[in-house]
Amino acid sequence: MKRSEINDILRRAEEFIVSRGFILPRFARFKPEKWSALGGEWDEVRDNMLGWDVTDYGHGRFYEIGLTLFTIRNGSLTDARYSKKYAEKLLISEEGQICPMHFHFSKTEDIINRGGGNLVIQLWQAAPDGELSDKEFDVSFDGERRRVSAGELVTLAPGDSVTLEPYVYHAFWAEKTAAGRGRVLIGEVSSVNDDNSDNRFLEPQGRFPEIEEDAPPVYLLCNEYARYAQGPKA
Repeated sequence: MKRSEINDILRRAEEFIVSRGFILPRFARFKPEKWSALGGEWDEVRDNMLGWDVTDYGHGRFYEIGLTLFTIRNGSLTDARYSKKYAEKLLISEEGQICPMHFHFSKTEDIINRGGGNLVIQLWQAAPDGELSDKEFDVSFDGERRRVSAGELVTLAPGDSVTLEPYVYHAFWAEKTAAGRGRVLIGEVSSVNDDNSDNRFLEPQGRFPEIEEDAPPVYLLCNEYARYAQGPKA
């Protein structure tokens, strides 16, 4: 992805989040030069990958396959300094933009439609070999346990939520509307999040984008803090 494209995505994401009445923590607005000057008191943000995250999953077609995220809080599975047992994120799904099929080995998460259009989620149970199972299984929707079939499409209207347990495959996207206003702000409340080791995609793909530096970054992404720890490096 080009840095100029990521910058534009982040500006639009900020505007959309504010339009839904949600205020991000102040570090969401820290510029790269500020991160270069900050010391170890901000290690929790850096080490647990809080902050902005834009991905095209390595496909180079962000508005077809991609997602914008902001991790608000998170603990660590391996570092005793960070004892939180939970995480919270905001996600933005564009109309028809697919977050590809994946499950988590350890994370349980609630996916919540915080406003905008409808969110469509496709669900499968993982088979023992890691592929898609053809069996029905139980899923909790706002505390109501329901039986779903393999590959079933479920729709979350604003305010609706679903609990996704480990080894439940899921892909999701904002439902297209005739007026083109189906973009969805998604909340994620979960156990500790680890995007480096806890994701299993059905089809192999990247998690973080390769970036073409055609412009200075307006904000750093959550996997870029180390690069700016002592100032930007080529």
